[in-house]
Amino acid sequence: MSLRPDIREHAGIYVRGFAMGACDIIPGVSGGTIALVTGIYERLVGAIGSVDPASAKHLLRGDFGSLWADIEKIDLPFLVVLLAGIGTAFLLMSGIILSLLTDHAVATYSFFLGLIIASAVAIFLEIRSRTAATLAFLVVGTGAGYLLGGLGHLDVGHSLPVLFLTGMVALCAMILPGISGAYITLVLNQYEFMLAALRSFSLPEIIAYIAGGVAGLLLFTKALKYLLATYPGAMLALLTGLMLGSARMLWDKGAAAGDMVTGGWVFFLAGLVVVGAVEYAKRRYQVNAT
Repeated sequence: MSLRPDIREHAGIYVRGFAMGACDIIPGVSGGTIALVTGIYERLVGAIGSVDPASAKHLLRGDFGSLWADIEKIDLPFLVVLLAGIGTAFLLMSGIILSLLTDHAVATYSFFLGLIIASAVAIFLEIRSRTAATLAFLVVGTGAGYLLGGLGHLDVGHSLPVLFLTGMVALCAMILPGISGAYITLVLNQYEFMLAALRSFSLPEIIAYIAGGVAGLLLFTKALKYLLATYPGAMLALLTGLMLGSARMLWDKGAAAGDMVTGGWVFFLAGLVVVGAVEYAKRRYQVNAT
């Protein structure tokens, strides 16, 4: 007896969501890339784009008719099943990564460093026209990223407002090419704390982070898309620089635990290979889709 088509479809979406979540929780691998490779990126962007911020006004005013009309425009079953898969991966992977960071810090940070460097190169290769202005944005981004990477030594605490702002920035990064929200969370010195919150299922911290992410997506998605569409070369060069410069923090954290050169080079290469494989799969998908 075969499964009903809608059950098979939802199972496939759940598996894709799980794969996205497993990648999104690892700094350097973009869940958006996984969505593209698995064929759901356009549907995901369309579903997110159909969310109307005005729905909050309808809810506050008690205008449930207009609210329901807004909900009907959203691909809600798709989003719910996809988020369930992402959430499951987050809960299962958080404990594993936290253990790796505790017991194998050099290897783990070396692997993350390989992921980030390879991701930065992949983003830079997306730039079609490399001009002097593009290189200038690359230099500016690298300098800003280097300064940003120093935040790993800055203790701003883990209060709910800090987690809200972190989520706002990190989840916005998901719509940028090649950037993972986990890496932004790591740069802002909240990564290990949020892993622990996920492992213990600490709802106040999780809700604050997600609420910030939702607010960021609603507030900044259109502006980011406009900048990427209008100034693609400058934006991609800036992103490349930010990733390269802020990679300093990964090196510092790993070096504090041991010898990154002797003990980490194999894992660094493994990170390069993982991103290379993902990029290869993405390009193959794009070629086959055209």
